[in-house]
Amino acid sequence: MDLSRVRELLESKSYDKLADLCDGLMLQVASDGIAYHDEWPYSIHLLAHIYVHDINSARFLWKSIPSSVKESQPEVTAVWKIGQRLWLRDYAGVHEATRAFDWSQDLQGLVAAFSELYTKKMFQLLLSAYSTISIQDTASFLGMNEDDATNYVLQHGWTVDPASRMFTVKKQPIVTEQKLDPSKLQRLTEYVFHLEH
Repeated sequence: MDLSRVRELLESKSYDKLADLCDGLMLQVASDGIAYHDEWPYSIHLLAHIYVHDINSARFLWKSIPSSVKESQPEVTAVWKIGQRLWLRDYAGVHEATRAFDWSQDLQGLVAAFSELYTKKMFQLLLSAYSTISIQDTASFLGMNEDDATNYVLQHGWTVDPASRMFTVKKQPIVTEQKLDPSKLQRLTEYVFHLEH
């Protein structure tokens, strides 16, 4: 079983392509009748689905993993804890699950990239959902301690009221680009002219 392409994607940090590659390889190996369960990189495959926010595929993969693999490879179970926290929308628990395990060399980069991506996603969620939010809640959503969370949001233009321990969220301006294509303007002019005459 050749997993060199998986290694290449891990080394090049092309994590968004990893889940599809693993799915394809698993189907290919299974259709060839090769016994793969003992040496399949389930932890990488599972985390790759989580990385691209495909929790349903991660759940189905988890259910298909043999019990013997789940028992003999604690890293697979640790990855699934991240998936469980996402499924339950336990935002702080996701960060705890990423920090709670001593990840192998193969997974350290992928876990770090997922954690960074997830923090950015949570920050965008806070931007869209809140106008004010407590320091404690912000730290919980971002998976940071209160000082780090304060520094993080202040760098993004938020303001803090030390008396109430609340942040005021600075909404990002919505930028919409309208490109005026001369051909569209010409068609609109012809259409209006046709309606008037």
